[in-house]
Amino acid sequence: MNPIQHILAEFPLIVLDGAMATELERHGHDLNDSLWSAKILHEHPESIKRVHRDYFDAGADCAITASYQATVEGYVKRGLSENEALELIQSSVRIAVQARDEFWADITTGAKQQHRPKPLVAASIGPYGAFLADGSEYRGDYTLSEEQLVEFHRPRMKALIEAGADILACETIPCLVEAKAIARLLKEFPGTYAWISFSAKDGQHISNGESAAECAEWLDEHEQVAAVGINCTLPQYIPSLIQEMRSYTDKPVVVYPNLGEEYDPVTKTWHGTSCTETFGQSARQWYEAGARLIGGCCRTQPEDIQGIVAWSRDA
Repeated sequence: MNPIQHILAEFPLIVLDGAMATELERHGHDLNDSLWSAKILHEHPESIKRVHRDYFDAGADCAITASYQATVEGYVKRGLSENEALELIQSSVRIAVQARDEFWADITTGAKQQHRPKPLVAASIGPYGAFLADGSEYRGDYTLSEEQLVEFHRPRMKALIEAGADILACETIPCLVEAKAIARLLKEFPGTYAWISFSAKDGQHISNGESAAECAEWLDEHEQVAAVGINCTLPQYIPSLIQEMRSYTDKPVVVYPNLGEEYDPVTKTWHGTSCTETFGQSARQWYEAGARLIGGCCRTQPEDIQGIVAWSRDA
């Protein structure tokens, strides 16, 4: 059964987790690397498990794995074999599942029990641009065809599904051709569901300039796409983007923006000013606009997820 549909049949909102990579940086890890958080998956997996647990403790109903920038090609460039790369990619799911199961065992015994769904583990599938590590996921200026994108995504998608993820999080997608490739590839894995979330440049358009509404309309016909939406985008664009997408799809809308700063892909640093109001207050506006899966992307922390939980448990 569609895991998102299953939860939303009983609960008004699925609270996603927040940033992984910038949390790892906050804990002292150096991610100025083309592998980004995938580097820590290789070197310090226990730190990733700790971040997952922090978000579950904060109230998240879904953990997104640390596989966003973990690709066979990227690991092979570092000297790993293809089998070693696939094993590392699959370990991202196992780490999140272990963190989830330990957390769930803790809160379903004794006084900690709460009215909330058992959290999902969503396996992150970042865009081709994340592998390039040059900011292409915010431009979408690929030269690859749909067929080439299918071939790029297939090994990782297969590995993550076989590792036991509840759902796939195909995220920060900058162009419709890549979303089409992912939707096409999903048909090779019957019974597997995914959400597809785009990066956006303004309140109406995804990163490469295509209409967010048209993207939602195209994906609406694909049953295995369980939700559509936006991530790693400036918060001020989110209300308009929700409205654009909801006008063209009945699927749940997923949003998890960053804190409003600009990313420099060369230095891999963030600059500018974060949103002035609390993340939780903004998230309530997104819920009222129609989003049904809400969390945070880069620079958000467990405290931001707590801000969503503070009002959403009574939504």
